[in-house]
Amino acid sequence: MDDSNLQVLVEKISIKSFGKPFMHQASFNPRLKSTGGRYLLSTHNIEINRKYLEQLGEKELIGIIMHELCHYHLHLEGKGYQHRDQDFKVLMKKVGAPRFCTQLPERKVKRSLKKILIYQCTKCQLSYQRKRSIDTSRYVCGKCKGKLTKIQELRVE
Repeated sequence: MDDSNLQVLVEKISIKSFGKPFMHQASFNPRLKSTGGRYLLSTHNIEINRKYLEQLGEKELIGIIMHELCHYHLHLEGKGYQHRDQDFKVLMKKVGAPRFCTQLPERKVKRSLKKILIYQCTKCQLSYQRKRSIDTSRYVCGKCKGKLTKIQELRVE
């Protein structure tokens, strides 16, 4: 599917589900990483993450389009178009659009591996476990004020 096919699909969903035309541009944006799509307030265009179509199929893509069209139509009507607004929640329920898109399988793998860093004091040998790295030139041991060194980095599920 290319941008022109996506444009036709968005226009068709807009008429069928909302009874209103989509008068702006819909396109795939390869820079989107953590979201299925976005509605641009300034241009009224909709951008979609192509990975959702490739990895989760057309059904998920249609859900994302419907979600973004809720933002689109409410914003143009001057109603509450943000996730927290009652107008948005009501329209989402009415048309059956999902509130959130399904997480991509590739992102689940990245998030399941957690990093644990282990630092040790060179003076008293006390060990520290941290999720985030420490600047060893700035921070010292809390017990004896000795110098810290990184001794291990673990990847845990």
